[in-house]
Amino acid sequence: MKVKTILVSQPEPKIENSPYFDLTEKHKVKIDFRPFIHVEGVSSKEVRQDKIDLKNFTAIILTSRNAVDHFFRVAEEMRFKVPDTMRYFCQSEAVAYYLQKYVVYRKRKIYVGKRTFSELIPLIKKYKDESFLLPTTDKVKPEIPELLDGLKIKWTQGTFYKTVISDLSDLENVTYDILVFFSPSGIDSLLHNYPNFKQNDTRIAVFGNTTIKAVEALGLRVDIAAPTPETPSMTMALAKYIKEVNKK
Repeated sequence: MKVKTILVSQPEPKIENSPYFDLTEKHKVKIDFRPFIHVEGVSSKEVRQDKIDLKNFTAIILTSRNAVDHFFRVAEEMRFKVPDTMRYFCQSEAVAYYLQKYVVYRKRKIYVGKRTFSELIPLIKKYKDESFLLPTTDKVKPEIPELLDGLKIKWTQGTFYKTVISDLSDLENVTYDILVFFSPSGIDSLLHNYPNFKQNDTRIAVFGNTTIKAVEALGLRVDIAAPTPETPSMTMALAKYIKEVNKK
């Protein structure tokens, strides 16, 4: 079946040159964006109840822009002035760049990984005597605590924000040829909003092995998967699939 409509379970890109817009133009498909999940901050009171005192830490591990925002939000709510001596370990360049929203980049001790959390580990290992805080969501990839425990360092995980299922009830009577997911939480949201969901001719596109496993565990069919050597991005995987089915 040809593809005419796609729903991406993320916010609409804010950049003008997003590859999704190229996809729309080149293949004449309609793409809608709708976050299936959203983030809500945890109050500073709840963080304190978890016995987290910000002054006890000398280094912060930041895995996402959400982690950056909510660490500084909680610090402000606690009236904690983050010292200039604080070390920041950022999972990627994108996270490190975003950190500039809160600190003067060139005056801080910032260490940047390449992309994955495992690539950040060698940098953390060099500073084993620091006391690390990992401000994170309530849903953390199991490999993160496993890798940190393996370093035998002093570290604490704090839930500073939570992943919450969005209300999608207004989409109940809307159908799409392809649904695009980037996390198991997105799949959870689909079935929470539509417990009687039947895939039928709807194609499901997923990014990442954990998301693929989550889809298959629910007995649903994965039609488009990324990343692969041939299609490292979701837009490339979608373009390849659409080109094949729409030419028939």
